[in-house]
Amino acid sequence: MYTVTQNKLLNTVTVKDSENKVFGKIHLNDGGSLQELTLNGKHIIQALSPLDYNETYASSILFPFANRVDSGKYNFDNQEFQLDINVKAENNAMHGLVYNKVFKILNIETNKNEASITLEYVEFNKSIGFPYNYSIQLKYIFNQNNLSLQVLVKNTDSKNFPFTLGWHPYFVSDHLFDSTLNFNSTKKLIIGERNITTGIEDILPVKDFKIQDKKLDDCWILESNNALFKTPNYNLTITSSAKNNFLQAYTPPKKNTIAIEPTTGVSNSFNNNIGLEILKANETHTVTWQLSIN
Repeated sequence: MYTVTQNKLLNTVTVKDSENKVFGKIHLNDGGSLQELTLNGKHIIQALSPLDYNETYASSILFPFANRVDSGKYNFDNQEFQLDINVKAENNAMHGLVYNKVFKILNIETNKNEASITLEYVEFNKSIGFPYNYSIQLKYIFNQNNLSLQVLVKNTDSKNFPFTLGWHPYFVSDHLFDSTLNFNSTKKLIIGERNITTGIEDILPVKDFKIQDKKLDDCWILESNNALFKTPNYNLTITSSAKNNFLQAYTPPKKNTIAIEPTTGVSNSFNNNIGLEILKANETHTVTWQLSIN
């Protein structure tokens, strides 16, 4: 049986099963992000302390843009916009606008096989850099071998707006040096100064990408909707329902930890249009990402 408890003081939600094989902790104040995850008794996501959430964006939902916008500037519908610069050293806007928003619980359901939690954030205040109203719902579904995250965005404004989506989970491995990423790709993003995309390069087909001691902040264009993270302790399949799929990998300054980020766009999509989509007024867009352990 699954149980869900809420700590109102810390504004967190905890999920666990009666056999202690599944555990999850969601921080509502940090964009509804999943800060801890255990599936089938294997620790998949752990807190990144002492690293700060405002620097790691751990497990944050990336909307309305994944990754960066060059100098925070972009043009849309014959207008120029200026986003807040939240990475001063790079002079870039990064990881969207909802990673630090407070989400509210809409619904909780539990039974003997799974638990689901639905959260929502509604934007009523139009920012200067993204002057649109919208709502975003996150539905987490936990069971013994899977974590499903459904993201539903609704344009509640009277105008269309541009967007990409992403998710920024960090995974732990007993030995990251001996871990690999398996995915289908023949194209990689060229990242220039200040971590801004400058182009796309053809590469040899990727099958087994050995992580070893590489310092990663790389992005590939996927030719399928899944990737496999193989560690000495578990294998994890990451699946996306999106039509545009990119894989960002980043190694933080924390041992045996790696960010593997499924996204629908890339660095500076608001300007280079790679993966960029338009959400019309009063319409919705849904993406589901799933983690499956085996």
